[in-house]
Amino acid sequence: MKGFLPEQQPSKKYSINNNSLNLLTDLANDLPKLLLTGQLQNKINRLKDNELEISELLINKKPSDINLAMRHLSFIAHGYIWGDVEPHEVLPKVISKPWVQVANELGRPPVLSYASYCLDNWYKIDANEEINLENVALINNFLGGVDEDWFVTVHVAIENQASGAIEACMEMMEFNSETQESEIKKQLKNILQSMIGVNNIFSRMPEKCDPYVYYHRVRPFIFGSKDNPDLKSGLKYEGEFQGKPQFFRGETGAQSSIIPSLDAALGVKHSNDSLRHYLNEMRDYMPPKHNQFIKNLESKSTTRDLIKDSSKLQKTYDDCLEEVRKFRSMHLEYAGTYIHQQSQLKNPFGRGGSTITGTGGTPFMKYLKKHRDESQKTKFKK
Repeated sequence: MKGFLPEQQPSKKYSINNNSLNLLTDLANDLPKLLLTGQLQNKINRLKDNELEISELLINKKPSDINLAMRHLSFIAHGYIWGDVEPHEVLPKVISKPWVQVANELGRPPVLSYASYCLDNWYKIDANEEINLENVALINNFLGGVDEDWFVTVHVAIENQASGAIEACMEMMEFNSETQESEIKKQLKNILQSMIGVNNIFSRMPEKCDPYVYYHRVRPFIFGSKDNPDLKSGLKYEGEFQGKPQFFRGETGAQSSIIPSLDAALGVKHSNDSLRHYLNEMRDYMPPKHNQFIKNLESKSTTRDLIKDSSKLQKTYDDCLEEVRKFRSMHLEYAGTYIHQQSQLKNPFGRGGSTITGTGGTPFMKYLKKHRDESQKTKFKK
């Protein structure tokens, strides 16, 4: 089990061979060069409305093909929107129509989300070895380079490492008053060991992802239109949504299902405010099966109640929460280094985007501090 990663490596090629899909593949693969030379917008604008037709994919409904199309269209669309000095407010029909179609098929909005950016965008360099930071690479990217690739592959490795914790969460869904203490402790220890590994991987982010490069070369392409001052009027998908501009959140790690699953399994509660609403909103950008998994955990998990009278279990439980707190604390530290500090530096060529909000459109520092503190407060021994 790979947690929320797909069981099989994401596809690089379609199972169907036709001109539209070949062109779509070429555009996605050539994206770094087209963006570097400023040719992407012209190339897209010269295409006819039906040149990226995906009807065959929608008939066949092969999951690997559908996810590949979503990844390709998401990267191309975001390259088109954010690839110039100023964002483009209208997305041409040749991109918007197939993008909306494939997004509807997947049950997600037509915007680059974590699933396409990370979960469905990797391959193992050596197919016979395990997923780790020395053996995983990206399939598609925007500008390319060490910093962009490392930023995403760190998340891929985290998702893989977290699989033990997610498997434990599945087991904990079935806990009840008859469950043996030894079984509860076993699954808590599985979460603990898995999350220790996650934090070790997360701590390696600065090794090959420079804050300046991230802020000015990686971050600009993953913005959305909701709560984004650079797209105040939203994004128009030509020929779609009755011509009305749409507002969608940008890609963000808050769209990963790992931490929400652990919150649900361990009974971490977040107070009702605008930030809580944002977390719930992020689930709309997850694959529907991942969203449903979190909902099932929230409705079925009774772990915290089951251990309230066992000091031994409480110690292991608190250790699990400490790793979640460490993860959130590290995320907060990176937000300060990679975004807040960079936004204070004057750079006439910078393209970091809004300095007030994160890529998902939130006041990220406040959001991260709040949820870090709520993880701490859930412990039996504070």
